Amino acid sequence: MSSIKVLAGDLEKGTWSGSFGVFTKYTVSHPVKGETFALRDFQQAEMLTEENKKKVAGTLGWAAVGAIALGPIGALGGALLGGRSKEVCFAASLKNGRKFMATTDMKTWQKIQASIFEKA
Repeated sequence: MSSIKVLAGDLEKGTWSGSFGVFTKYTVSHPVKGETFALRDFQQAEMLTEENKKKVAGTLGWAAVGAIALGPIGALGGALLGGRSKEVCFAASLKNGRKFMATTDMKTWQKIQASIFEKA
């Protein structure tokens, strides 16, 4: 499951969760409003920024794995390398004319781009 955090625009602000539906249609929905849209609804999307994020939980997890496998040196290596991910900030417009700015992970961003590319 992935998520898109809407920062501004015509959609409800907050975190929208993404999932595959009955016939593998990927949809994004707002947990409170119940509003949804599918990847096929994207008209265009443009990356605004891309940055590396370091998550504390992931870092601690990899440090623990490293410590178990290789002792103190493994713990240090796991802490330095673990918990990294890329986050993308993007502006998008949907076929219904709504526009928004949001952040998401790199994997979801690639799904969005692929859906737009398939229509071209």
